[in-house]
Amino acid sequence: MAARSRFLQGPRIDPRPIRPGMDVARLIDEAFLAYNAGRLQEACRLFTEKMLRQEVTVGMSLTGALTPAGVGRSVVVPLLRAGFVDWIVSTGANLYHDAHFALNLSLHRGSPFLDDTALRRQGVVRIYDILFDYKVLLETDAFFRKILALEEFQRPMSTAEFHYRVGGYLRERERALRLTVPSLLSTAHEAGVPVFTSSPGDSSIGMNVAAMALQGNAFAFDVSADVNLTAAIVWDAKRRGKKSAVFIAGGGSPKNFMLQTEPQIQEVLGLPEKGHDYFLQVTDARPDTGGLSGATPSEAVSWGKVDPSQLPDTVVVYLDSTVALPLITAYALTRHRPRPLKRLYDRLPALHAALKRAYLQGERRG
Repeated sequence: MAARSRFLQGPRIDPRPIRPGMDVARLIDEAFLAYNAGRLQEACRLFTEKMLRQEVTVGMSLTGALTPAGVGRSVVVPLLRAGFVDWIVSTGANLYHDAHFALNLSLHRGSPFLDDTALRRQGVVRIYDILFDYKVLLETDAFFRKILALEEFQRPMSTAEFHYRVGGYLRERERALRLTVPSLLSTAHEAGVPVFTSSPGDSSIGMNVAAMALQGNAFAFDVSADVNLTAAIVWDAKRRGKKSAVFIAGGGSPKNFMLQTEPQIQEVLGLPEKGHDYFLQVTDARPDTGGLSGATPSEAVSWGKVDPSQLPDTVVVYLDSTVALPLITAYALTRHRPRPLKRLYDRLPALHAALKRAYLQGERRG
């Protein structure tokens, strides 16, 4: 008998019938065997078996209206509490809508097929099939304006510091309201997980910051600090022989901001590096339209964003994030014990100093 082809070395497709009472992890292992189900199983195993090793620093990016759909509290909060995500880049909109839950403002399940003119007349806002009263926006705006007026906010700061401080106030509000499930930002505050926004002006938070500036408020986002702090997180992970992983939900600006940490280190700062070690993305975007959300890990190699030797440890799942993220989270929580919290927020000043020192020493050598 001829030797078996090297292409036939993968596990045999030999599924067992689905049984009553199967948990999510077993269902994925036994029934998600091919096509995008196969990619989802690969994503679950990459995340759980490699990205969650203690020596790996895991960054997560969030794009799309995920927190209004409940993904912040149902998915991201458990990941943070388990030590499975060490730093975050999110759209400002996700963090703004996250605050609704901490303020106990209600969002409702509805239909995507409603008359939006009628909704507008009744003061109802729609995000696809999510509905809420227009007053939810006004009350959330009022919350942000109130804290922006405080003395501690009368200076420029990174988005990580801003969100950390906001998270503290949201945590206080949750306790006062006796809410049992915390919001994303209050959990990040308690866990010491830095949360960045790549385009801070592109959300209702940024809009309220702009309105306060018209009144003479001194607060401003320090976007250069964000660029350097995110690069410092990755540089710290890699310079001590450890690894960096990116878990990308969607794409857009947060995806690029998370991945550009490597070109910042290599191309701009001139420090020796090869790229992120693990790349996991959930997206419904195609790569052939030129959109960033569809940009593949192999394309990222050409920019120095992903270590070329690690391409086998990259997975793209072409699936809606609201479907994939709960499944990946349930799988990871079942298959992997919690990790000690890295509390990167507490270490940001030291990480920034180390990156600055390496850059200035390299300049002098050059």
